[in-house]
Amino acid sequence: MEALVHLSRMQATYLTFRLSISPVRILRRSMASDSVTRFDLLVLGGGSGGLAGARRAAELGATCAVVEDHKLGGTCVNVGCVPKKVMWNASVHAEYLHDHADYGFEGAQASFSWQQIKNKRDAYVGNLNQIYRNNLDKARIQTIQGTARFTNDSEPTVEVSGKKYTAPHILIATGGHPSTVSEEVIPGASLGITSDGFFELESCPRRSVIVGAGYIAVEMAGILSSLGSKTSLIIRHDEVLRNFDALISSNCTKELQNSGIDLWRNTQVKSVQKTEEGLDVTLVTKDPKDKDSEKKIDRIQGVDCLLWAIGREPNTAGLNLSQIGVKLDTKGCIVVDEFQNTTRQGIYALGDVCGKALLTPVAIAAGRKLAHRLFEGRAESKLDYTNIPTVVFTHPPIGTIGLTEDEANRCWGKANVKTYTTSFTPMYHAITTRKTKCIMKLVCAGKEEKVVGLHMQGLGCDEMLQGFAVAIKMGATKADFDNTVAIHPTSAEELVTMR
Repeated sequence: MEALVHLSRMQATYLTFRLSISPVRILRRSMASDSVTRFDLLVLGGGSGGLAGARRAAELGATCAVVEDHKLGGTCVNVGCVPKKVMWNASVHAEYLHDHADYGFEGAQASFSWQQIKNKRDAYVGNLNQIYRNNLDKARIQTIQGTARFTNDSEPTVEVSGKKYTAPHILIATGGHPSTVSEEVIPGASLGITSDGFFELESCPRRSVIVGAGYIAVEMAGILSSLGSKTSLIIRHDEVLRNFDALISSNCTKELQNSGIDLWRNTQVKSVQKTEEGLDVTLVTKDPKDKDSEKKIDRIQGVDCLLWAIGREPNTAGLNLSQIGVKLDTKGCIVVDEFQNTTRQGIYALGDVCGKALLTPVAIAAGRKLAHRLFEGRAESKLDYTNIPTVVFTHPPIGTIGLTEDEANRCWGKANVKTYTTSFTPMYHAITTRKTKCIMKLVCAGKEEKVVGLHMQGLGCDEMLQGFAVAIKMGATKADFDNTVAIHPTSAEELVTMR
C-alpha cells in the first residue's frame, strides 16, 4: 500500500512538472526526437488573417506558430490600409485648407512637410509591428522568421531556414503583392514603382503618373494630387472603378477630374524612358467608338513618379503547393471551399491568397471562424461572404455594400428591382468655393423591397456605412429605412428619406 501511495505521489509530481513545462520546451523535445517541430496549428503568413486565426486558436488551447518572412501585420499594416489612411488624412487636411477663407479664417496659410508625415507614419507602423509581436508572445505563439516551403515528406511539412515544422492543421495566409509590368510588354516599365514603393518616397513628387483604374489607383492619385503633385491618371477604358455600381463609377470619374487630376481615358502606356528631366512616358490613346481610327501618340515628360496600380497577385510562388496537391486557379490563387478547405486535407487558406474579397476585416473574420471550427468543434463555423461593406478612400470617400444595380437585375430580374437615388451638395459645401457632390443609391428587390445594395460617395460616407451595413445584413427593407427618424442636418438622413 505504501508503495502504491509513493507511486501515486511520483505520478502527481511528474504531472505537475509536465504542466509547468512551456509549450516551447515540449516542442523542442519533439524536435530533438524526430527533427520536426510539431504544433496543433501552423500558420504561413503573419498578416491580418493569419494572426487572427493563430491568436484565436491559441485562446482555444492550441499550440501555434506563425511563419513570416517580413514584418508582422502583412500588407494592411505595412504597405496598405494603415499607412494609406494616414496619407489620406494628410491629404484631407490639404483640401480643408482651401476652405478656410470661406469659413472666416482669413490669411490662414500652412506649409506641408512630406518628410514629417512620413516619419510619424513609419513610427506608427513600427509600433504596430511591435504590438503584434508582443501579442504573439503573450499568447505563447512561436514566431518563425523566414520563408516557408512545403517539403516532399509524407505528411504536410514546411521547411524554414533548414528546419522542418508540421501540424495536423496548416493555414496558408501569405497574402498578395502588387502586379508589375514586364519590360518585354512595356519597355522601361521597371522605372516605375508600385503601391509598395509609394510608401518609400522621401518627398512629394512634382509630377506623378498613376496607371490603373481600380481602388488603389484612384486612392493614390487623390492623395498625391491633394498634397501638391501634378497628377495624371491613365485608364484603359472610359471610367474608373468599373466593378462598382455604375453610379459610383461615373461619379468618381467626374470627381477625379473636378479635383484637378489629368485623366487620360482609353489610354495605355507604350514605353518609358529616363531623361535628365525625369521619366518620359509615351502614351497611346484609341477612340473606342471608331475602330478604324488611328491611335494617338502622346507624351508626358518630366515625370518623377510613375506608379503602376494594375492589380494584385497572390503570394503562392515558391510554396511548392503542387507537390502537396493544393489546387490553384488560373490566376495562381488557392482554390478553397466555403469552409476555407483547400484540395489537400488538413491544409486551409484564407485572405488575399485566395483572390476573393481582398479586405483586411474579411481575412480576420475568416481566420477566427476557422479557428472555432478546428479547435472548438463548431462544425458549421464559416464566414458569410455576402454583404461585405467596402470603403474606398477617394476624395470624397466611397461606401458600398451588397449588389450593384446590374447584379441585382441579373439575380432578381429587372422587373423585381427598384432603385432610389439622390444627388446633392453636402451642407459643408453650402458656403465654400470648392464643391464636391454626395450621391446615394439604394437597390431594392422583391415585393417587400428588401435593400440588397447601397452605394454612395460623399463627405462622411466612409463612416456612415458601417451602421447601415448592420441593417442590410439583418435584411432591412425600404420600409425599415423609411420608418427610421432622420438625423438633421446630416448627409446620412438622405438614406432614410428617399422617395
